[in-house]
Amino acid sequence: MVLTTLGNAEDAHAFVRALVDRRLVACGTIVPGARSIYRWKGKIADEHEAVVLLKTQRDRWPDLVDAVRTLHPYKVPELLALPVSEGLPAYLDWVTSETISKE
Repeated sequence: MVLTTLGNAEDAHAFVRALVDRRLVACGTIVPGARSIYRWKGKIADEHEAVVLLKTQRDRWPDLVDAVRTLHPYKVPELLALPVSEGLPAYLDWVTSETISKE
């Protein structure tokens, strides 16, 4: 499970679609309506964002990072890999089958 944020749902949709098309993620769930408050370059920022939950396998991480560096509109995008300790076997098998590189 990988977490990121984008400025709005439309940008998140295009971003997730590109990752699914490249088989870097099996699925991306877009949760609009988030609000992030953070310090950036010495000032407090308060922004509306869309949270994106990406389902992938560990082996795709390096390629996913490369794609995020290219596709993500933020200068320093949030990209956090969260370990999955358990899951429905059929779902995990689906994630694996959808993220196998076809190159």
